[in-house]
Amino acid sequence: MSQKLLDFAELLDSAQHSAYHLEMRDSYAVAAEADPFARWQETGEVDTDPDSPYWRPWTELVRRTVARGVAVRRARIVSEPVSDYIRYEHAGTVVNVAAGEDVRWLPRRQASDIALPGNDFWLIDGKVVRWNHFTGSGASAPGEISTDPAAIRLCLDAFAAVWRRAIPHDEYKID
Repeated sequence: MSQKLLDFAELLDSAQHSAYHLEMRDSYAVAAEADPFARWQETGEVDTDPDSPYWRPWTELVRRTVARGVAVRRARIVSEPVSDYIRYEHAGTVVNVAAGEDVRWLPRRQASDIALPGNDFWLIDGKVVRWNHFTGSGASAPGEISTDPAAIRLCLDAFAAVWRRAIPHDEYKID
């Protein structure tokens, strides 16, 4: 059952208990990250100011979500050795954590026996899945909302299994 794609802020604002995000790609080519990623590749510097113009829209959304008592969790399945993009993402994750997200990392080799959906997703209150679609090169493609019980069950089970095995951000070290 697909539904109208809500603005992402509306979707997260609708969360009452939980907002779980599973990321499974080793590289993303999201337009908004192109310049910051290129800067990091050139200089090794990443914006870690939660109140910077780049981060503020996200951190404000997460902060108000967490302030309502919603658990915001993000799990990332990554290949090792990690890609340059994952190095960049890891360096900036301190902002996600500062905003109130609980972030964990799972080496892909430890996920081999977990049934995973075909796409990254957000799962809101165990009732709504927002599929994040990407092109082959990693650019954002239109997402999709589903309330299909089978899809929700797959995402709940996959996220729970990944979360149990994953390493908290402050303990996950990149060589």
